Amino acid sequence: MLVGEILKTKAPGVVSVAPETTVVEVLRLFRDSNIGFVVVNRVAGEYLGSLSERDCCNAVAEHGAAAPLMAVADIMNRNVATCSARDGLPLVMAIMTKQRTRHVLVLEGKAIAGVVSIGDVVKHRLDESLRNEQVLHDYIAGTGYH
Repeated sequence: MLVGEILKTKAPGVVSVAPETTVVEVLRLFRDSNIGFVVVNRVAGEYLGSLSERDCCNAVAEHGAAAPLMAVADIMNRNVATCSARDGLPLVMAIMTKQRTRHVLVLEGKAIAGVVSIGDVVKHRLDESLRNEQVLHDYIAGTGYH
């Protein structure tokens, strides 16, 4: 399965925040939107970095009580994991494993096409496994063929 196929099943758009947004504002956005990752940008479709729940936790561990009022630009991840919509799921899984991240930014050229999360990967791998199981069941039972 290709990353572009996963993006077709997701709501369009990527949640983003400005670099001067505070950590507490992003945490509220995470809570209210039921997400755990945002792109940090000034212009839609481009990115300066990203911020995840883990980045926020690390900021609190490092900066203590000052962390919630810090700007995301001060703690964002500037080494964002990226892939193309034409990349396969095994490559994205390898990127997530190697870079120890749960989110990969999907780019078309320099423009953002979407985000693939580890949850998306698990869901699509599970769906694929269930389809394969059904095909094997139908084959063994002698059904599903004309």
